[in-house]
Amino acid sequence: MTNLVPAEHIENSIFIVRGHKVMLDSVLALLYEVKTKELNKAFKRNKERFPEDFVFRLTAQEAESLRFQIGTSNNKSQLDPIKGRGGRRYLPYVFTEQGVAMLSSVLRSKRAILVNVEIMRTFVRLRRLLSSNKDLARKLAGLERKYDHQFKVVFDAIRELMSPPVKPTKRIGFITAE
Repeated sequence: MTNLVPAEHIENSIFIVRGHKVMLDSVLALLYEVKTKELNKAFKRNKERFPEDFVFRLTAQEAESLRFQIGTSNNKSQLDPIKGRGGRRYLPYVFTEQGVAMLSSVLRSKRAILVNVEIMRTFVRLRRLLSSNKDLARKLAGLERKYDHQFKVVFDAIRELMSPPVKPTKRIGFITAE
């Protein structure tokens, strides 16, 4: 089976809100190829399956913060909850990993099920990545305590490799010899 949605696209659609990894209702609707309104109707018809740790509505401040994180700058974005200005009329819902899993029992289309499998795989992959980085950092700290100054240079080099790369600032223009 070929991937319906690239894993990178799913990974880029997962945000952290209130300490939970979540996906926006509008993003899920796009992935499932349904309207956001239809997805939310299906969720509301089965509300007893979705406790607060599965789905919650963003506050206006969270929606605004997420809007800048996503990179939309106009008021007609999918996150705009203000009536009469295009875009959304209500604040968006976000679904946690468990909420996304529960959506597969509510949305019964073949595509929803297949896309859901890909989303679950992505959540698991992200969890493993996070866990392996924590394990690596813990092991490195243990080795550092054990071997102190003997390998300080090695530990510093490893820590530098583990940290995200810093973008170099390039100078624009010409350099002339005077």
